[in-house]
Formats: sequence, C-alpha cells, structure tokens
Amino acid sequence: MPQAFPSINPIAFEGPASRNPLAFKHYDAAERIEGKSMRDHFRFAIAYWHTMRGMGQDIFGQPTMDRPWEDGSDSVEMAIKRVPVFFEFLEKIGADFYCFHDRDVAPEGATLKESSRNLDRVVDVLEKHQKDSGKRLL
Repeated sequence: MPQAFPSINPIAFEGPASRNPLAFKHYDAAERIEGKSMRDHFRFAIAYWHTMRGMGQDIFGQPTMDRPWEDGSDSVEMAIKRVPVFFEFLEKIGADFYCFHDRDVAPEGATLKESSRNLDRVVDVLEKHQKDSGKRLL
C-alpha cells in the first residue's frame, strides 16, 4: 500500500521559534530531564478511534475529515486497510504507543462469534505491525 501521508515528514522538534505548523515547539523527545528522556517521561498513546474512526463531526453536523483510504464500508477489509495508515501516522508523529476502546478496531458482526472473528482478524494485522514497527499498546 502506498503511503497515506507521502508529503508529511516525521514531525521533529524545532523549538519555540519555529514557524513550521508541523513541528514540536516544546516537546523534544531526546531532551534529558532528571536522567530520563522526555520520550520516557511522556509515554504518549494515540487513541485509535479518535484518530482513525471519528470523522470530525458533532451530533448536529456532517463529517469534516477527508480520509482518502476510506471506502465508506464498515467491513473487516476496510478495518485491515486502516492499520498500515495508523502505523504510518504513529511513525510520523513519533508516538510509541496506541490504545483503543473495547473493540473499535474491528466491525461488529451479526453474532458474537462473528464479532470475535472480525476482531481476531484485525488484531492479527495489528500484532504484525507492532512487531515490525516496535509500536505497542499502552
């Protein structure tokens, strides 16, 4: 799959004077404080649903986010397609961890058995990406 964010470089620390909207102004992952890096002090976790599933709408409005990788379905195939996009995002933002609500990484099925099977399929893909990237659940 091609990159979802090909024109975005990994977000770097550039300091408070930076005019770059895609730069850290105060968070320097490598800066050491009391013997630990900021990366170790602040174990940021990106919430899967809010990053990949929420479409930027409130109860009165329409979605405000365009996600070109989305096909409009709530299928297992679409859930699997989101995984590499999410891990690319984690890499570019420099986050080592992620989290998700009870099971929002996979669609509900018609039965509990089908729902569990859907979740198992997506978790297998998540685990592979975790292993390949070093990113993990918080």
